[in-house]
Amino acid sequence: MNPKISDFGVARMFTKQETEANTNIIVGTYGYMSPEYAMEGVFSTKSDVYSFGVLLLEIVSGEKCNSMYREDRPLNLVGHAWELWKEGVVLQLVDPLLNETFSEDEVLRCVHAGLLCAEENADDRPTMSNVISILTNKIKVDVFPKKPAYYGGTRVFDEETYGEEVGVDSTCENSHL
Repeated sequence: MNPKISDFGVARMFTKQETEANTNIIVGTYGYMSPEYAMEGVFSTKSDVYSFGVLLLEIVSGEKCNSMYREDRPLNLVGHAWELWKEGVVLQLVDPLLNETFSEDEVLRCVHAGLLCAEENADDRPTMSNVISILTNKIKVDVFPKKPAYYGGTRVFDEETYGEEVGVDSTCENSHL
């Protein structure tokens, strides 16, 4: 139990005069990359906000961002949190190791902030100063999260393989992509 919070630091790649930039080289860890960066190479301070939102959901759940896949619920952690939020049972996301020794209000604020940070459209994500205000209960949040980026379910291939002609076994038994 040695938690480590890393500096995502993608936003440091542009100057203070720029509000966003574009790169030809995509660097980072899938699952934490904002959709605009992963798909188009466009990054901004909102790219780091996305990453922080995923981290918040990991802290609450005790799960990695890509470890939520199950046959009965093919979603990543962000998608799973979104489903629980919509169903009104977001406390089911909490790491069972906490044994109900947590503040429900704090968990709800963390998940709410995490889902706001993980919104698909960068303009809809809060600033980091707003995230801090949400987490420290300094502002009342009336904005409800929208469907997050990467919400779509994970697809697992059937027993078919596509590399048989060249002698390659490409059967994917448990894909997290």
